Amino acid sequence: QVQLVESGGGLVQPGGSLRLSCAASGSIGSLNAMGWYRQAPGKQRELVAVITSGRSTNYADSVKGRFTISSDNAKNTVYLQMTSLKYEDTAVYYCKLEKARYGSTWDYWGQGTQVTVSS
Repeated sequence: QVQLVESGGGLVQPGGSLRLSCAASGSIGSLNAMGWYRQAPGKQRELVAVITSGRSTNYADSVKGRFTISSDNAKNTVYLQMTSLKYEDTAVYYCKLEKARYGSTWDYWGQGTQVTVSS
């Protein structure tokens, strides 16, 4: 099994910054990628940013230039540095770990952490 523990969410004013962390433990062999998704009330969960085991990154257009995803392989942790936060960034942010092996993939999700951007 895989356990994902997220931290770092909270309340921040527009224009502010937050850093989210997601620590993975358990059976994380064959790790393919880790990423952050978010879900605002009444909306579908959407990709925010992803980083592969080869350190390639991909971002949603809405966060490019403001958010940065990074990883510390020694700590099995992925980070999301969020700057210039906007009201529309308010959501529950979920960490996802993807494993891949022999053509199959497995997804594991964290419990989510709330980010609220408000004045």
